[in-house]
Amino acid sequence: MSLRRGKRSIGRVGTLTLVLCALPQFLFAAGACSEARVDLRGPFGQQSFAVEVAESTEERARGLMFRETMAADTGMLFVYETPRRASFWMENTLIPLDMIFADEAGRVTRVHANAVPLDRTPIDGGDGVRFVLEINGGLAAKLGIAPGAELRHPAIGPEAAWPCAE
Repeated sequence: MSLRRGKRSIGRVGTLTLVLCALPQFLFAAGACSEARVDLRGPFGQQSFAVEVAESTEERARGLMFRETMAADTGMLFVYETPRRASFWMENTLIPLDMIFADEAGRVTRVHANAVPLDRTPIDGGDGVRFVLEINGGLAAKLGIAPGAELRHPAIGPEAAWPCAE
């Protein structure tokens, strides 16, 4: 089976490629959410990251320690039960990270850029933090992620500024 456009023919592989390329925008438009992804929106447009979720005390304590690389479209989402003052450090973390701190509604309140690997200096996320997204260092600035942006993920719940189903 092929899809015809004028005199050109797009085979099955081409059709599959078109569908897969359109899928991320369809998911954004449909309001889809996944435990394995965090979506962000703001003046920069929309961005999505595949994430590991750190919900337990042990998972949050380990974070991204000992990892030598991380793909550009991935990260880790730290989820706290209630809003709190959040502080991080980079002990045993081998790659530079951007830390995106968000409140209970998923609104970005602070971005700490390029946290230095292996540094034990505390990184203060401020009060009222419920979610922290860690991505590769320098990526937040490159994409334009700044305070006021909104996160979307099922863990954010009914108080979300950008709910999973709109």
